[in-house]
Formats: sequence, C-alpha cells, structure tokens
Amino acid sequence: MLLYHWLLLKISSQRLPYSLYLAIASLLLYGVSSNALSAYKSNPEETRRVIFVGNNWEGMIDVIDAETYDKVGRINGIPDKQQRITEIIFNPIKLLAFQAIRHLIGEGHDQLVDDMYSTKDGQLLIVSRPSLADVVGINIVTNEIAWRFPVKGIRSDHMALSPDGTQVAVSASTGKVVHILDVETGKELGQFPSGDSPHENVYSKDGNKIYHASIGMVFTPLDEYFLDFTKGKRTFQVVDAKSLEIIKQFNMANKLKKAGLKGLSPAIRPMTHTPDERLFYFQLSFLHGFVEYDMQEDKITRLAQLPNLVPAMPISQYVNDSAHHGIAMNSAGDTLCVAGTMDDYVALVDRTTFEYKVLTGLGEKPYWVTSDQTGENCYVSWSGTDQISVINYKTAEEVIRIDVGNHPQRIREGYVPAAWAN
Repeated sequence: MLLYHWLLLKISSQRLPYSLYLAIASLLLYGVSSNALSAYKSNPEETRRVIFVGNNWEGMIDVIDAETYDKVGRINGIPDKQQRITEIIFNPIKLLAFQAIRHLIGEGHDQLVDDMYSTKDGQLLIVSRPSLADVVGINIVTNEIAWRFPVKGIRSDHMALSPDGTQVAVSASTGKVVHILDVETGKELGQFPSGDSPHENVYSKDGNKIYHASIGMVFTPLDEYFLDFTKGKRTFQVVDAKSLEIIKQFNMANKLKKAGLKGLSPAIRPMTHTPDERLFYFQLSFLHGFVEYDMQEDKITRLAQLPNLVPAMPISQYVNDSAHHGIAMNSAGDTLCVAGTMDDYVALVDRTTFEYKVLTGLGEKPYWVTSDQTGENCYVSWSGTDQISVINYKTAEEVIRIDVGNHPQRIREGYVPAAWAN
C-alpha cells in the first residue's frame, strides 16, 4: 500500500506535456486501418537472414542484413499508435500506467519496442510494446498489425522464441505471469505464474524447458539501502514448456548466502549458459560482473567481478537497477560477451579463467548483448549513442559499428522475405 501511494505521488508530481492533450483532437479525426491482414505469403525457402534492432524510445525497428551488415529497411513497431494513445487518454487507469512507465522506467520516454522475433517464413515480426501493454504480430511486407494480444497488467517486457519458431513466451511485468502465444495468430496457448516483475525468458535448446527470472520492483526509491523487502518477490524458475508446470524454483538470495556472498542483490537480470545447459551465468542488479551457477549441483560456484568505472555514482542512478545488462556466450562455450551498461564498455571474458578484455570508447550505455547465428560474433546495442556493434569473440575486436534509431535495446536475428527492402 505504501508503494502504491508513493507511485501516485511520483506520477502526480510530473506535469504531462501540453501536446499530449492537444493530440486528443487529432486522434479523434484520424484512425488506423482495420484491414490488418495481407494475402501475401512468403516462401519459406525465399527468405533473407537479418538483424532486427528495436529502438525502444522511437518505436521503430532497424533491419540489417546479417551477412553484409547493410541496412535494408525499417519497420514501424507502432503503426496503430494513434488508436492506442486514444484508448489510453480516455482511460484514467491506463493513462496513469502509461505515465508511470514513462517516468519511472523509461527515463522520461515511452517504451514502445522492447523485444521482437520474426516467424521463420519472414512474414510476421512479433513485437512486445511495454508502454502499450501488449504484443503484436506485424506483417513485414505491409507493416500492418496482423494480430494483437494485450498482456495481463499494464506492461509487457522480454520475450523468448521457441526453437521450432511456433511460440513466444512474453513476460507481463505487473501481471506476474508469462504468456505463451502462438506466433501466427497471437492466441494464448497458456501461461505460468512468476514473481514480481517477470523479466528474462530463455528456451532450452531442445525446447522442452523455459528458464525464467523475475527481477522485482526496479523503480522503488530505496535501492541505496538495499532494503530488500521493498523489491518484492524475485525468483528463478525452470518451467516445463509443454505442461507449463514449474519444475524448479529458487530465490537467489538463499544461494548467495550459502555461497558466502554478501551485499549482492538476488535479482537475476540477463542470463546465458554453456551449450550443455549445466552452467549458467547470471547478471544481478547493481553487480559489475556476474555469477556462475551449476544447475546440476544447484549452487553458485564462482563470482566474476568486472571493473567498476563509476565508483562514485550512487546506485540509485543505475538505470532500472542495472549495473550491467546483457550477456551472451559464443558457440564454443569458452567466451562470454558482457555489456557494462553503467560503465560504457563491453568485456570479453574467458569462461574458464574469468580473465577479461575490456573494450571502451565504442559507445555509451550498452543495453543488450546476443550472439549471432554462427556464434562467432556478439551484437551489442549502445542505447546512449544510438548504434550497435558487432564484436568478434576470437579477436575481441569490433568488426563494425552501425547507426540505428533512438535508444536501441533488444537485438534479434530473424528473417524477412528475400526481396524485401524499404
């Protein structure tokens, strides 16, 4: 209840832009097409492998050729923005939620594209849109909404695509559930419960499990004092992808205590694992580094500490509690690529020794890392300087840097029709 009143006070202290109210008239005059489906069907054999870069504050998705790194086009992730904003403006609860996301999580900006995956035939792009509390399937050729799924609660977040490409798991931040959706229709196939602020989802290689973590309330004002009770329930779960039953669940706080690690947050951020899925590498809130976790032994085995280049910065200034936000591993399973978000660096870390090479001067506020299809390179989004980098695992050097849109976050490889470009 105290947190609820604090939230209301925080929102009421923010003055809404006058332009938001002026927009009402124009929104009533203009609509969006209800004919969202296209007869176009791409041939699964006639696709082009691309890199999708979601620009969260802009609502646009940059599309880059995965082999040449040429920019081939852009997709509007919010073609129905006017319709959605009209609904929000005339619903007090939705308007309060919209402003809460903007000022408490979005650093004063709307969060319009968080995560995205394409269908394997290159026909649809599935996009989660936090400020609009939904997931949509966008026809890549027509850039129209093919289907829309409103999530439980007021905000959507990270997603994961099943290995067979038929389903996405999407976290509903305030709904405390993860929805499983059919990528072709947007129909909900099921859901499973989570803790406070469901966050990261990762499918096992065989598609039989979903590894999931909730991070708690990252917008509470008491971070500097590590008052854990204000952060809510944070858990790690292993979920059966078929039955959606929880196979394993634990609180990282207990694991940290058993490992003798004090003063660390138990909120698991991005994660990655070895090819055999035995060893997991978890980033934690406020930690400049990560922990190694043995799933077979059910315990933390090592702590990797990476350089803290902002020791004087109060942790209350860390973006959504993230000291580091983004971690991936190469296909050989011997090197980690880590986004030093508040430190403005990328680190290439030897998995065996934890020796590292830090790359600085490439950009600001790296916010996501993922490996390419070959596992030879990692993609890094520089949300502060609106670029992405391709980093080679073996050489620990930047291959190329590409300009993208406003505040890039999630990067995913996928497909578009072979002849598509805009």
